[in-house]
Amino acid sequence: MTAQASRSWDKVEFYSSYFLMIVLASVIGTRLSFTSVWEIPRLDMVFSIIALVLVLASFWIARKRRSWRLWIIGFATATQLVPMVVRYPVTLFPLLGALIPVAITVWALVSLSRKGRPGPQTRDS
Repeated sequence: MTAQASRSWDKVEFYSSYFLMIVLASVIGTRLSFTSVWEIPRLDMVFSIIALVLVLASFWIARKRRSWRLWIIGFATATQLVPMVVRYPVTLFPLLGALIPVAITVWALVSLSRKGRPGPQTRDS
């Protein structure tokens, strides 16, 4: 595989992680915008504000480091899901069901980001 093809798969991972950060920022921002309508526990609000600041800042601070982007995405996701599951444990079941397509997507992104890198050679039949 050529270096050009390898770079194109890196771009797929790059843009998909940026799209995920945009979605996370919009979800967290929407949740925070409803604080005037529904009361959000103070701890949730603090974590949500920190997560929103990190996600927005990650467009600059994590633009060249994939690991930072993934850690920020993980932290922002956890700040939204963990408090919900702790307060309402029954929401764990739909989240586990949603984990299947998420796991498939993550596996595909990891596979695509590794495509074209030197490693164990596979034999074509």
